[in-house]
Amino acid sequence: MKRAFRLEGLDCAVCASKIETGVRAIAGVSAAQLNFMTARLVIEGDDANVEDIISKMKKIVKKVDPDIIIKRA
Repeated sequence: MKRAFRLEGLDCAVCASKIETGVRAIAGVSAAQLNFMTARLVIEGDDANVEDIISKMKKIVKKVDPDIIIKRA
């Protein structure tokens, strides 16, 4: 699976790095790339765990910055 998300309100490069690192560590994720300039997060991972991966990604984003709004790109 490959999913893209827009992180509205992402205004910190360090936060973007923390989010990208955290998402890469999720079981089943094969790749994660967060472009700070466009606030676009692209995740590639296991098809069987899509909902679990997305749920964990949202928790990581909210832990780093609770004000970020996550939308499908």
